[in-house]
Amino acid sequence: MAQFDKISVLGKMRDTGMVPVFYHKDAAVAKQMIKACYEGGVRVFEFTNRGDFAHEVFAECVKFAARECPQMALGIGSVVDAPTAALFLQEGACFVVGPLFNPEIAALCNRRLVPYCPGCGTLSEISQAQAVGCDVCKVFPADVYGPAFVKAVMAPCPWSKIMVTGGVSPDRDNLTQWVRSGVFCVGMGSQLFPKDRVVAEDWDYVTRQCRQSLTYIKEAREKE
Repeated sequence: MAQFDKISVLGKMRDTGMVPVFYHKDAAVAKQMIKACYEGGVRVFEFTNRGDFAHEVFAECVKFAARECPQMALGIGSVVDAPTAALFLQEGACFVVGPLFNPEIAALCNRRLVPYCPGCGTLSEISQAQAVGCDVCKVFPADVYGPAFVKAVMAPCPWSKIMVTGGVSPDRDNLTQWVRSGVFCVGMGSQLFPKDRVVAEDWDYVTRQCRQSLTYIKEAREKE
C-alpha cells in the first residue's frame, strides 16, 4: 500500500515543482541517490522500470525510504501496461508514470486512489487522460515540444496540470522557461545527476544540484 495518498502526492509535486527520475540495477546505489535527493529538499522521486528485476530493487527502496526519508513519496516510471502497474502498486508505489497513455492503468490507479501521470503528446490526448481521472499529464519528451507547447495547452485549458520530462536541465534559464510556461512540475534525470557523478558516488553533488534546482523553481514561481 502506498505510504502517501493521492492528495498528498499531488501536493508534494506542486509544492516542490520537481521530480527526479532515476534507475539503477543496484539497490544500494538507488538508495543513496534517493537519500541524496531527499537531503537536497526533494519529496517526490520517480524510480523507472527499466531493467530486469526492477520491482525487487524498487521494493528495497520503498522500505529504505520509509526509514531514512520519511516524507519522500516514491513512484514508479516507464510503465506501459496495467499488470506492471499492479505489480509496483503492490510494492508500495505512491504514483505511476508512463511514456504513453493507457486507460487501463488509469482505471487501476483510480481504484487505489494513486496518481497516474501518463505521457501525452497532444491536447486531445491530455483531455482524454483528464476525462478518466489523470490529474497530472506528462509531456514527453519535453525538449521536443518545448515551453511553447505547454503555454499553448494552458491557454484554452488553464486547469491542466502538466509535468514535463526529457531534456529538462537544472540550470536557471531552462527551469525558468518551463515554470513561466505554466508547468505543474518538471521531471529531471541524467542532467540532474550525470553518469560520471553516479559512478563516482558523488552524492554531495546530487544534493547540491537538487537544492539549487528547487531554488531556481521557487524564484521563477515568485516572479510570476
